[in-house]
Amino acid sequence: MVWKTAILTASDKGSRGEREDTSAQVIRELVEEELGGEIVEYRIVPDEQDDIIASLIELTDYFQADLVLTTGGTELAIRDVTPEATRRVIEREVPGMAEAMRVTVMQKNRGAMLFRGICGIRGRTLIVNLPGTPKGVHENLAAIMDQLPEALLMVTGQFRQ
Repeated sequence: MVWKTAILTASDKGSRGEREDTSAQVIRELVEEELGGEIVEYRIVPDEQDDIIASLIELTDYFQADLVLTTGGTELAIRDVTPEATRRVIEREVPGMAEAMRVTVMQKNRGAMLFRGICGIRGRTLIVNLPGTPKGVHENLAAIMDQLPEALLMVTGQFRQ
């Protein structure tokens, strides 16, 4: 199965072209190599709730991605609003995935407890918030990668018991 995947980066500096988006590159590599997915859209927006919300809606409703992976905006800084924006567009939360990411990464890095990312479903799309660093992206995505195919089968209505 080839999963249609979209990447959304929330970064003020990235949106202004002041920083290279290396976290999205890690996502791209893991999705293509580990998940067998195809990147159908990639974009960078500033750390603004309205921009993140609009992009999430477009990536799910227009591009009809099976999976949307966000990077950035998930810690404690005042401009980190990706979880709040995600909550406003999802219909159902998937707390176990976010918990698994935190628990797994905290075994190596206690700072993972400051990660506020969430996971949820909008329509037939799974949305997963990831940290904004390449290392954080890799560790958190690796923590749930083995369950993503089954989750995507369920969310997209293709799961057969």
